[in-house]
Amino acid sequence: MTRLHVQEMTRLAPSPAFVVDLGRLRHNLAILDEVQKRSGAKILLALKAFSMWSVFPIIAQTLHGICASSPWEARLGREEFGGEVHSFSAAFKENDVAELLTTSNHLVFNSFNQLERFRPMWEKYAGRVSIGLRVNPGHSEGHTPIYDPAAPKSRLGILRSEFEGKSLAGVEGLHFHTLCEQLFEPLERTSKVFEETFGEFLPQMKWLNLGGGHHITREGYDIDALVELVRYYREKYDLEVYLEPGEAIAIGTGILVSEVLDVVHNEADIAILDVSATCHMPDILEMPYRPEIQDGFLPGEKGHDYRLGGPSCLAGDVIGDWSFDHELVPGEKLAFLDMSHYTMVKTTTFNGIQLPHICTYEPETGELRVVRSFGYEDFKNRLS
Repeated sequence: MTRLHVQEMTRLAPSPAFVVDLGRLRHNLAILDEVQKRSGAKILLALKAFSMWSVFPIIAQTLHGICASSPWEARLGREEFGGEVHSFSAAFKENDVAELLTTSNHLVFNSFNQLERFRPMWEKYAGRVSIGLRVNPGHSEGHTPIYDPAAPKSRLGILRSEFEGKSLAGVEGLHFHTLCEQLFEPLERTSKVFEETFGEFLPQMKWLNLGGGHHITREGYDIDALVELVRYYREKYDLEVYLEPGEAIAIGTGILVSEVLDVVHNEADIAILDVSATCHMPDILEMPYRPEIQDGFLPGEKGHDYRLGGPSCLAGDVIGDWSFDHELVPGEKLAFLDMSHYTMVKTTTFNGIQLPHICTYEPETGELRVVRSFGYEDFKNRLS
């Protein structure tokens, strides 16, 4: 996504709005397609990170399906994406399993308790739904505990010790997911521990899912090494290998357009925007992190420093501190960068604050299309 494209998207979009650059989306998919063709892996779209279903027809031309974390995500994938549907949750209700068995191709359990509790249900779907187990290699590569599935006392994945005395009858695959927006090297280290810990079970499996968190389309990712790793598992154990990144599909594809509503002063200049950290970018508070802004700089780099905050009543609804080469004025637009993954999927209507429009931008024609706008009824219908 070029600077000129960002400027044009910002100019054309209503505010607030998420805008996805279809050219950059196709760029990412071309990289993922290369990985699939060279390695034989099947790559799935993780809906938990990016579930903008209006662009599924573009993504489905390249990827093999979706992975879901709930019956609703699985249903969305089945109805709007097609291809394979892989479902996992930390725990299922009985009616979840009943629904997922009708919408999913793979169903992955997080414990032997759930595997056995629902065995009478899933055994009836043998041959149509492939059953797997999520394992925990006990190897942590996470930088932020809240996003580290291998952190101490994690509820995600089965430890090797839990396999003792348990039956794997009917289980056809293993799944591990321990990464978060990382390059290849953490996967390589995790893979070695995984194989040492669970490798004895792989000869009796049909597939292996290496999970998500792989920033395959980010600059600096060692694609050759990933291809080699996938080939290693496929050839040594005769397995189908899956990857299920969400971020890799959407890295660098989107911006969040905002408007300056007011500028106030309290020991510093504070610009209040029509976008909110807590409503529209909660990872800023949860992770936490500081997003990039087009033509925004670190405090002190330029002549005008501002703290940017949202319009909500939450005192901590602060997006961060930046400097600009000019004074910000009401009505001016700012563009937050890389705002496709884990943004749209996490928005809320806290305080009744407007949800951003959802738009696409086609760089080949310069057309910006508003795909969805949200109104009062969307807010009202989430309540009772």
